[in-house]
Amino acid sequence: MSDLAHLTLTEAAEAVRSGEARPTELLDACLAQLDATNQEMNATIWIDREGAYASAKAADKAQHRTSAPGPLHGIPLAHKDMFYQAGRPCTCGSEIRRHFVPDTTATVIERLASAGAVTFAGLNMAEFAQNPTGHNAHYGDCRNPWNLPYITGGSSSGSGAAVAARATYGALGSDTGGSVRLPASACGVSGIKPTQTRVSRAGAMPLSFSHDNVGPLAARPATARACLASSPDMIRAIPRVPPFRSPTMKRPSMAISAASRSACRTTTSSPMRTHP
Repeated sequence: MSDLAHLTLTEAAEAVRSGEARPTELLDACLAQLDATNQEMNATIWIDREGAYASAKAADKAQHRTSAPGPLHGIPLAHKDMFYQAGRPCTCGSEIRRHFVPDTTATVIERLASAGAVTFAGLNMAEFAQNPTGHNAHYGDCRNPWNLPYITGGSSSGSGAAVAARATYGALGSDTGGSVRLPASACGVSGIKPTQTRVSRAGAMPLSFSHDNVGPLAARPATARACLASSPDMIRAIPRVPPFRSPTMKRPSMAISAASRSACRTTTSSPMRTHP
């Protein structure tokens, strides 16, 4: 099969299932596309070719021995560099974490791996996911593959750019205030911001507990959805967190409560006035 890099995620998965393509061939195609575009695009912070090929070769061997391969069996993916992967760097786009290597793996990465995915790179991002353009002073700005002087959107800049350049079949990003949706829009790909807590954030860099979301980017809406739903456990609410109760917190006195209700009644019953 020719032009493997330009298959969608679902087409690549079907090619593996049917035997038309091997996982190592898909990885070859992604890395060749990345090598051809990345010098100017700057979508990656690190690439683990050796580890990825070891996983892809294992997937090759299991391709016809496994009676029920995972839905992403042998599919190469790369992710925003803020998801912990044991033994691999996790910079979060920051200089102070350049040499940080976690000893644990994010739940969402584990679930993609259980579905058969092969992770081969950590993608560029705004430092600590804190700007909407995707600029990064430490690892270099990621550039839009459609028009290099243009921004990719952020903070999941490398995810949007790598998917648009067909250097990966899909990528994880995070969305606190638009960081999946902005790169998807700027780079002409599809991104999903799931309902909060529907995808586990365990092992992902935290930014805002009440706003953080983990979501996929892919070439088309259907393929982003396939990435999101690739594992039966991928979409599962985290356990309910009990409300915080301070040991010194006391119920308001009846007098304060009555005064508050009276103030509310006064405010809501007063006619609205406009001033020139």
